[in-house]
Amino acid sequence: MSEVAGIDRIFLLVYFVASLVPAVVLHEVSHGWVANRLGDHTAKMAGRLTLNPIKHVDPFGTVILPAFLIVLNVFTDRLVPIFGYAKPVPVTPQNLNHPDRQMMWISLAGPLTNLGLAVMGALALRVVGPIAEQPAIFLGTWVLVNAFLMVFNLFPIPPLDGSKVLARYLPGRARDVYRSWEPYGALFLLVIFFVLPSQILGFVYSLVDVLFSFLVGA
Repeated sequence: MSEVAGIDRIFLLVYFVASLVPAVVLHEVSHGWVANRLGDHTAKMAGRLTLNPIKHVDPFGTVILPAFLIVLNVFTDRLVPIFGYAKPVPVTPQNLNHPDRQMMWISLAGPLTNLGLAVMGALALRVVGPIAEQPAIFLGTWVLVNAFLMVFNLFPIPPLDGSKVLARYLPGRARDVYRSWEPYGALFLLVIFFVLPSQILGFVYSLVDVLFSFLVGA
């Protein structure tokens, strides 16, 4: 029985990774695509407007962090959330005509892309769910991953997209200080996932559950 449970867990991890990779790649590409449309061609010139996942690999966020979390899930009794992120697409605000406003839309492009992917997965799940168990599990995972990425990235903590949206409405000095925290983004993420998971992730998961239930009709 435990062997079957172990196999099921491995399948879920495969479904998770298969959902996470396109979710984070399309998330980042959408940032660059919107920036390009608004006049900043930095991402295009850097070769980042591509669906090739290798171009978006961040050594820590795409490889080390998710691999470590996967190992914890497979080889220990702990069930921890698996999270990863791609290398941020470069954006040069100085190339924009209205940087404050346009940076907000560039930032929102990623979460909105994940919302669109979640909606498409939910529609497919409503069709496939009653007739095919494993594809339904994969689609459910797809919806869950994209719903999580949308909600989590809207959290107003640098370097998440929500921090750039919040910065749009902060007064000058406060905005400068807030943006100066962005280089410490990896540290903030480690604190969220390993120091304060119940406080912050608990709130995120509750929002994800609401969104997931709404999309799939559960």
